[in-house]
Amino acid sequence: MKYLSSHGICVEFSVKISSFIDQTSSGWNEYNKDMQSKQVIQKSSARVILLCGMVSGTSVESLQKFTEEFIERTLILSYTIYVNYHMMDYAIDIFNGSLGLIQYLEYSLQGPILKPYLESIRPSNYPEDKLLEDIWMRYHLCLSKDNSKNNVYKQVYKDELRNCTGKELITNVRHFDNPLHSPHVAFAAYILTHAIHIMQMSIDQEGPKKSKNMYNYKHQIPKSQCSDNCLPGFRKAPDHGTHSCCYHCVPCSEGEMSNLTDSENCIRCPDLEWPNKNRTICIAKTEDFLSYNNDAIAVVLSSISVFFFFLSLLIFVVFLTFRDSPIVRANNRSLSFLLLVSIKLSFLSVFLFLGRPVDITCMLRIITFGITFSIAVSSLLAKTIMVCVAFKATKPGSSWRKWLGVKLSNSVVLFCSSIQIIICMTWLAISPPFQELDIHTSPGTIIIQCNEGSAIGFYSVIGYMGLLAAVSFVLAFLARSLPDSFNEAKYITFSMLLFCSVWITMIPAYLSTKGKNTVCVEIFAILTSSAGLLACIFLPKCYIILFRPEINTKSYLVRIQF
Repeated sequence: MKYLSSHGICVEFSVKISSFIDQTSSGWNEYNKDMQSKQVIQKSSARVILLCGMVSGTSVESLQKFTEEFIERTLILSYTIYVNYHMMDYAIDIFNGSLGLIQYLEYSLQGPILKPYLESIRPSNYPEDKLLEDIWMRYHLCLSKDNSKNNVYKQVYKDELRNCTGKELITNVRHFDNPLHSPHVAFAAYILTHAIHIMQMSIDQEGPKKSKNMYNYKHQIPKSQCSDNCLPGFRKAPDHGTHSCCYHCVPCSEGEMSNLTDSENCIRCPDLEWPNKNRTICIAKTEDFLSYNNDAIAVVLSSISVFFFFLSLLIFVVFLTFRDSPIVRANNRSLSFLLLVSIKLSFLSVFLFLGRPVDITCMLRIITFGITFSIAVSSLLAKTIMVCVAFKATKPGSSWRKWLGVKLSNSVVLFCSSIQIIICMTWLAISPPFQELDIHTSPGTIIIQCNEGSAIGFYSVIGYMGLLAAVSFVLAFLARSLPDSFNEAKYITFSMLLFCSVWITMIPAYLSTKGKNTVCVEIFAILTSSAGLLACIFLPKCYIILFRPEINTKSYLVRIQF
């Protein structure tokens, strides 16, 4: 058993079959053991049975109890059974299709020493040797001196015996010099593992059932497995409670593959590779980023960005054309032009978020929209401050008159924007954003995204932008009831309310998404807030310039103020 196991052969069961059963109590015990062995064989998944031991008339008769179990399986007969193939005629159903283990002689029986010795072995030289008498009776059909033995032989073998001289040669016995017969006892396990390549059939495949001839057919080796082979893409998993050789096939786990049959373990693919559908080979992972080729939303977002950019450009042309009109001059046209330019740049910054991220675009995308939005919000803050200062300056003898002019508004924009620029430059110097390959979030996919590098830097940019928006909102809200030419403070209040709402809701959405979904959230926030500024600040003025020119006059402006 240990020898078989050491050569990779699994033995599912080992039973002992009684060679003779009498009517005594011990005989019934042997019979019960045989019935238990019969049940073991019936429940077994083994398709090949190795039959060892000596063979005799009684042992062959005992094997008849296992006919149903044996004919469904392939028997491998040990050498000691195979050489007594004449006994198999009494159980032809059992041994039909069985295999015989053989061992070739390592020396010749015709040697100068062995041949004379064998020829000297005869009853005439050893008249008292009962074994030789039996051999001559069986193989030379010679009569024995014992008449009772002669009668038993005739009843068993149905052969006619004759008188012999006793000088017949043992070497003349049929098959005596057959190289398949060896005087050594074959080691069945060794032969099973090293020489089971010749199939010994007990009858002709198409001949009559009763036959005393042995035929040698070279066919495929019989297969006996309690489990099917595990194909590539699967691995062997042991069945608990069964023999260690029995297993079931389970698919390789996620990220693993096997390219061999009956693999004990699956192989994990490299980080940048993933198994194919059948899990037999590793292939390159698909790359995932917001691209024009694979994502319709990228085309939609870029189209929206282009549309609003040209809308901003059109408004810029309108303001430039009517730059000397009262409505444009009343609200600090230099700040209006600066605000329009920053809004246009914000729309164009969307294109930095589209396509395959690289280190340079990762740095530019955050810095660009952070600075442009800071300029835009700073411009609105400056507009709000100018509304408040203008109201204070209308009082007689007010000291606020000296603050009127472009110097104050330009200083506010420059100061507030400079702080954001310093934050961005510090961020780039310490821990800049970079391209990141996320191989863990989505199985089989490499998410190419931008890593902020420093979370403090990212949230400092967003936080400062929010601070500017909050201050602008508060000042505009407080100044909404002040006399104003064209309700500038009210429009700023509404635009800042929209701006803050967008970016406040953007933060949790940004944190809860990954990959290109995060990029979509950022683009949506940029487009929405920029479009909100454009619509709230400039569309009402464009409406007056283009469709209500009668109120775009200095007299109407003076009438509103007084």
